[in-house]
Amino acid sequence: MTTPESGLPAGESGPGASVDGPDRGVRPWKGWWTDAAAVASFVALGFWVTARLWLRPSHGIRDNRTDQSQFEWMMAHGARVMTDFVDPFTSGRMNVPETVNLMANTSVLSVSLPMTPVTLLLGTRASFLLFLTLGMIATATAWYFLLSRVVVGARGPAWLGAAFCAYAPAMISHANAHPNIVSQYVVPLIVWRTLRLAEPGRWLRNGLLLAVVIVWQAFLNLEVLLMTAIGLGVVVGALALGRPELRRRARPFLAGLAVAAVVALVVLAYPLHVQFFGPGAYNGLSWLIRGYSTDLGSFVAYSRESLAGDARSAQGLAKNPTEENAFFGWPLVVLVVALVWWLRRHVVVRGLAVLALFFGLLSLGREVQLNGRGTGIPGPWAALENLPVLHSVVPTRWALAITPIVGVLLAYGADHTRALAARHPRARPQIRFATATVLVMALLPILPTPLPTTRLDPVPAFVTSGAWRPYADGGRSIVTLPLPDTHYADPLRWSARTGLDMPIARGYFLGPDTRPGRDRIALFSAPPRPTSEFFAEIRRTGAVPPITPQARVDAVGDLRYWRAGAVVLGPHRQADALRRGMTELTGVRPTYTGGVWLWDVRPLTD
Repeated sequence: MTTPESGLPAGESGPGASVDGPDRGVRPWKGWWTDAAAVASFVALGFWVTARLWLRPSHGIRDNRTDQSQFEWMMAHGARVMTDFVDPFTSGRMNVPETVNLMANTSVLSVSLPMTPVTLLLGTRASFLLFLTLGMIATATAWYFLLSRVVVGARGPAWLGAAFCAYAPAMISHANAHPNIVSQYVVPLIVWRTLRLAEPGRWLRNGLLLAVVIVWQAFLNLEVLLMTAIGLGVVVGALALGRPELRRRARPFLAGLAVAAVVALVVLAYPLHVQFFGPGAYNGLSWLIRGYSTDLGSFVAYSRESLAGDARSAQGLAKNPTEENAFFGWPLVVLVVALVWWLRRHVVVRGLAVLALFFGLLSLGREVQLNGRGTGIPGPWAALENLPVLHSVVPTRWALAITPIVGVLLAYGADHTRALAARHPRARPQIRFATATVLVMALLPILPTPLPTTRLDPVPAFVTSGAWRPYADGGRSIVTLPLPDTHYADPLRWSARTGLDMPIARGYFLGPDTRPGRDRIALFSAPPRPTSEFFAEIRRTGAVPPITPQARVDAVGDLRYWRAGAVVLGPHRQADALRRGMTELTGVRPTYTGGVWLWDVRPLTD
């Protein structure tokens, strides 16, 4: 006899499940309160991590201000889709006069669309912060119910595994303004609906439901969907090989899987066509980004957002604070290896161990790094990084996929220990003490700390009052100094505050490098122009480059290309040099109004 949810033998939903079924002896009302307490703890952890953002309304993510601005812009785009019925997959409100391919960027439509009321009522910062906070809470909650109802069948071990899946060091690292990555609450739903495909007689319904959650995740984060698909393929394959009795249920499983694949492809056909072939599509990430790999030493180190870690402990082991995708620490690594050895007879554990090793190897990138230095040893990724689809994956993020694997293994181990204590009542106190000691040693050092924040410059009154509108009439754009890119994205936040009514030149997004010989490889902005490079140099150095007659001609040409109605300069540490450079470059004298320096360039661009 098997459970319809998992296809695992009844009474053995996990390696340590007892023969009496999950949570034996627990009364329904007690189970309900246990579930409520578990969810409440996830809520507390979510607000603990984001506490400084909630308590300081003028602050933003310190270590990733640019991505916060981009996601606020995306939340505003989702609201605009709902209110103005604009194209959800592309936009011309940034990077005027070109089109930004939002399917090839982090458009998060599955969140931004339903959160439209929040965005309209409370603003884009509030919707971003809710997205980030609720994403972690929902991820923990979804994993808890999957683990407690389907995988291990016990609430305590399920809580342990779910808390790790949502609040592990890698997840807290991505909480630095990557809400689409920490919001992995659809992943447990995909796992659940995939396991249900084997249920006899319901292949059509189960296939349709799986298609729904696949599409949901596709509009949240395709990278996570790809990793989930690979992980599920390995686990389902392990079950099929290790438990021959499950093969008789292959027909409903394959039929449901076919339904899910066909429906999902039909729904996603046009969005994916836009992503890969539409305006603004690019041909893979740049060579630099594809070199973002996981340092071998980071697997046993502590991240800067962990209780035992800091910036010094993570120095040189990750490209930036948002990509600390491993950082499990020595005690947890030893514990996981011990758990795999202890539970090695169970096919699911063996499958998960192989999958974790596979993801870990891929994350090492094209060359294995150890403590910040190249070893000269090529990684498996070197043979895969130029393949279609894979050329758009950041290799270090394969290590992120190890986090839920470790969470499930912790749940399995805790459930096995629980069953062991039940079989040996005389040794129960010793077993529980040993288990608690080991877990504290492994998990206490990696407990999350609140995200660091920094004060953001307020959006200028020139923007919030609508004083920019006359300068944007007739399809014109607002050019900001410096022009927005991966280093400076405040103009996206300004545009988001207007509901994207204010169109801006250039931006912070992934788009193709259209220069000759660049093969449309992705850039984190539009291809450089002479004037954008001029002001980028001022931003970097604080010095105004020599202004030649050709530079003045290029400036007028670029302003006409951007359809500029006005150039504005808000608060910036290089404001004096930027103001002097713009004035000398164009000969237009600025005025100070609404918190910005304003150059009316319509006479130059008409």
